[in-house]
Amino acid sequence: MKRGLAVYAVAAYAFLHAPLLILAVFSLNASRFTVWQGFSLRWYAALAQDRELIESALNSLIIAAVSAALATVIGTMAAYALWKRGSAWISGALYLSLVTPEIITGVSLLAFFQWVFRYLNLRLGMHTVILAHVGFSLAYVVVVILARLRTFDPALEEAAMDLGATELGAFRSVTIPYLAPAIAAAAMLAFTVSIDDYVITSLVAGVDSQTLPMAIYALARRGVNPVLNAVSTMIVVGLGALVLVSERLRSS
Repeated sequence: MKRGLAVYAVAAYAFLHAPLLILAVFSLNASRFTVWQGFSLRWYAALAQDRELIESALNSLIIAAVSAALATVIGTMAAYALWKRGSAWISGALYLSLVTPEIITGVSLLAFFQWVFRYLNLRLGMHTVILAHVGFSLAYVVVVILARLRTFDPALEEAAMDLGATELGAFRSVTIPYLAPAIAAAAMLAFTVSIDDYVITSLVAGVDSQTLPMAIYALARRGVNPVLNAVSTMIVVGLGALVLVSERLRSS
């Protein structure tokens, strides 16, 4: 039975990760096509000289960093409020946002921005992408923080207040340090979710706010380009490292 489960697990992981491994291998191929012609870093060098991809990558990093920071702060406070004053309706709405198709979320946000901008005389741009990313990242942050709060003993806060701390002081000195690993994990998860989003971003982005996934999709539509293998490998390695660190922090 154990051997069968091990074989099943290996097969499942191979099915998931073999395409990524092949992608990484051919990012080091000297040929433009999927025929191995020798080891080469030419596609990474070409990536370093592609101004459009670099600018798109910088946009993605800025958007992901800002939206992750905002979503982490807002989501932590929302999770704490839900933990203190539980509400089945609000919790249900939280999980509804996780299962709503991205295309629906994107279209609804686009309609909302267009309606609001009629009165504010604004246009789509980096600000709308950041707001959209904060919106869909919040649910992930709240779920991670709530999981940590369910193992927290409220008596610790009460003890701090009995010793003279204010409610805010107890939250800052007792609760926040306890939540620190979950907060770090939630921030990394929000960053990861933000930086690889395409569907919602493509609907709410302006002409000056192209992100890396949008640039990759545009390149892929033009035909075979080995630079895509290089940039995709870098994204997989970077985000994979963030996910591993996030999981380690969340379980600590």
